[in-house]
Amino acid sequence: MVMVSDYIRILTPLICSRCAVALHWSGSVLALETYKMIHRFLEWGPCFRASVMAMAVLVAPFTATAQAPGAKQSSAAKAPPAKTFPGGWVQSRTPDGQPDLQGVWTNTTVTPFERPVELADKPFLTEPEVAAIEKRAIASVNDFTRTWMDPSVRVVKTRQTSLVVDPPNGRVPLTPWAEQTRSENLARDGDSWEYLTSWDRCITRGIPAGMFPGNYNNGYQIVQGPGYVTIVTEMIHDARVIPLDGSPHLPARVRTWNGDSRGHWEDNTLVVDTTNYNDKGNIATTDRAGRIRGVPQSEALHIVERFTRINADTINYEVTIDDPKAYNKTWKVAFPFTRNDDYVLYEYACHEANYSMVNILNAGREKDKAKR
Repeated sequence: MVMVSDYIRILTPLICSRCAVALHWSGSVLALETYKMIHRFLEWGPCFRASVMAMAVLVAPFTATAQAPGAKQSSAAKAPPAKTFPGGWVQSRTPDGQPDLQGVWTNTTVTPFERPVELADKPFLTEPEVAAIEKRAIASVNDFTRTWMDPSVRVVKTRQTSLVVDPPNGRVPLTPWAEQTRSENLARDGDSWEYLTSWDRCITRGIPAGMFPGNYNNGYQIVQGPGYVTIVTEMIHDARVIPLDGSPHLPARVRTWNGDSRGHWEDNTLVVDTTNYNDKGNIATTDRAGRIRGVPQSEALHIVERFTRINADTINYEVTIDDPKAYNKTWKVAFPFTRNDDYVLYEYACHEANYSMVNILNAGREKDKAKR
């Protein structure tokens, strides 16, 4: 059965991506989980008001039905106790008892997505190697990259040689179908919009693609409310609302670009299970992913993410990816997110300035003329 909260969770980011606030159904009340946003209701203008009114219309038929006695409540009562980490840091708790992951986080790094072939048997860098790589990265920063990019000049804190940590060689185990489809689409990206990635088309970077470091706009905001965690990604301004109430995934017939995410706590780690993907997206969409850019996803895609805050300024992120049509076996990516209170998330108005689509397709038509 598809619950009202499921429709709200899916539709809210579509109606107004700027409304980076977790909306959820609690009995017969539509709750705004981030109370500060209420004070910005008028300031945000018609976009925000339209989303709230749309949600009100959506749930109006259900307001006469109160929550039944004994109905499932937030899992806050099951939240783990406060934990003291090495160095004496104690992770704070949200008002409803969740381990606090809130804040603005970034993930820029010079560490490559896959391990370079020449380092196949070398999982970690030495300190001198780190210093040499970062020195070259700093020297490569220029006015263009400083203005238009998020210059990546540091390797990840673990000194791992790639973001892919499993298989042991740091390489994604692609199937022939995945490699062929990716290569054909990239070779024909000037022929039609259908060969371009969902990121090129300003639809979404995807999940988990949207969690991977890109060339710019690597900002993420985590907001928590009773029974929910919301992850706002700056690039293409996706807002992923993750319920923690133990509810099942959407019916198999419901398929979306970013799948259906459900979360729970394991000790102080937020575990997010995502299924129900369509077969239209890509596992990675920017060139920072190297040869994995443009690899298609199938409806069998299933990912499990783990968010573990290990100190005041670091969240360790891991994602295990399984898609039998695209990969010979499951594989895993791991890297840290770093808290940055000075980082400002800007509206990523992708469609309003997506001249790249027009230019790519115009260039394709010029190539067609040249062949005649």
